[in-house]
Amino acid sequence: MIVRTTSFKNEDFIPSKYTCDGEDISPALEWDPVPNAKTYAIIVEDPDALGGTFIHWVIYNIPTNKLLEGIPKIFKSEFGIQGVNDFGRIGYNGPCPPRTHPPHRYFFYVYALDSVLKEIKNVTADELKSMMKGHEIDKGFIMGKYKRK
Repeated sequence: MIVRTTSFKNEDFIPSKYTCDGEDISPALEWDPVPNAKTYAIIVEDPDALGGTFIHWVIYNIPTNKLLEGIPKIFKSEFGIQGVNDFGRIGYNGPCPPRTHPPHRYFFYVYALDSVLKEIKNVTADELKSMMKGHEIDKGFIMGKYKRK
């Protein structure tokens, strides 16, 4: 599955609009539709964080193969069910690495699932990964980098 965005090029820098230094809104995302997929899920991870992988977004039960820019930061909407990120908030919170760090990488993982998953409030990325076990049909990602000035 190929994941695309009009917001940045794969392996390029993410514009500050999508980070804590800007509007902190989610970028538009689109991916190849997967035959037999009932829903999709997205987990955004920063593997370069000091304390280990840091989660920036958890959203699942996405009914289509695209998301518009700026998904509302609420538990449930027509776009899907959003879980808790490692900032302790619902929805997307973008890159915000310490200013002294070199660029961090942000992986936008998209999972194609063969079912609609149970709605759970405040689900974490680890909990979602457990729920998805045995339901993944395909997976893809796009990666962007960010360094604070």
